[in-house]
Amino acid sequence: QVQLVESGGGLVQPGGSLRLSCAASGFIFSHYGMAWFRQAPGKEREFAASISGSGGRTDYRDSVKGRFTISRDNAKKTVYLQMNSLKPEDTAIYYCAVARTVYAGQTESDFDSWGQGTQVTVSS
Repeated sequence: QVQLVESGGGLVQPGGSLRLSCAASGFIFSHYGMAWFRQAPGKEREFAASISGSGGRTDYRDSVKGRFTISRDNAKKTVYLQMNSLKPEDTAIYYCAVARTVYAGQTESDFDSWGQGTQVTVSS
């Protein structure tokens, strides 16, 4: 069955960086788009970034453009989220998700399976 295991979260000061990883198994990784969503306390889960199966197409929510970079290593079956210039409003649980097709959308209904999440806290 599909398994997604996120790692790399933690506590970081404003302006700092973190790199999240999501190790996947149970499906042909390169055939599916992947995405990162996030959920802040008291808020609904929201789209952060996505990447197509080949890695050739990426999309970002406006508030993270220029600061976050999504990438994937199909040989390692892993998707990454490099987060730079972090802000307190980036504090959230970050989830990776598998799209239903090779191209990833931006709404939860576009995705089949989810990881358990990793906490990112940006605070001084």
